Amino acid sequence: MSQNLFSLEGKVALVTGANTGLGQAIAVALAQAGADIAAAGRSSAAETGAQVRAAGRRFVEVTADFADASCVGRVVSETLDALGGLDILVNNAGIIRREDSLNFTEEDWDAVMTVNLKSLFFLSQAAARHMDAAGGGKIINIASMLSFQGGIRVPSYTASKSGVAGLTKLMANEWAQKKINVNAIAPGYFATNNTAALQADEKRNTEILSRIPAGHWGRPDELGGAAVFLASEAASYVHGAVIPVDGGWLAR
Repeated sequence: MSQNLFSLEGKVALVTGANTGLGQAIAVALAQAGADIAAAGRSSAAETGAQVRAAGRRFVEVTADFADASCVGRVVSETLDALGGLDILVNNAGIIRREDSLNFTEEDWDAVMTVNLKSLFFLSQAAARHMDAAGGGKIINIASMLSFQGGIRVPSYTASKSGVAGLTKLMANEWAQKKINVNAIAPGYFATNNTAALQADEKRNTEILSRIPAGHWGRPDELGGAAVFLASEAASYVHGAVIPVDGGWLAR
């Protein structure tokens, strides 16, 4: 198989929540494969930008708070204005709130669902309208192990990530004929800010590690290859897939 199938040379990728962790690792991997990067989020992505530019690619930050879904049109238009196109969208931005289900608040429910599901859908819609007119594109959603399992103490996160898996299939059904590939990556337990509380909890950390066949928390850079694959022509016939990258967690 030609290595060119995995090249993203000349492509523009918009990655949300790319300032740190998984989003940063994905943005850098896409840049190393040849894509120019727009990073959208609330926090500075200067460190990500330095790594993208070190890979020889263009980089732009788009300030956006996905707690308000009305920003999505501007995010797409600013990406187009700055980089001249939009070929790949990675919906990585997300938040999590932890509390026993009996005590979970409506505020925490709404906050998580808006960022993780509502903004994801409407940003995908805005990007897909451009991609449809341009002849195609790739959308990669970041799902979770909790797209398959229930988890504990994260009811809105579980609901949102189950919703991400469902929306991935819905959008793939509608947009495959438009040459827009919509797929998702379901990360397992990765060492990021979102999982810091779990890593710090000795009991939960031990329980989690004992279940992972690979024997360690995932490193963010171990996620990049799946993103490059789904963003490339190598995945041209992959539609509606939710690909676990989990160290074997689901196989246990």
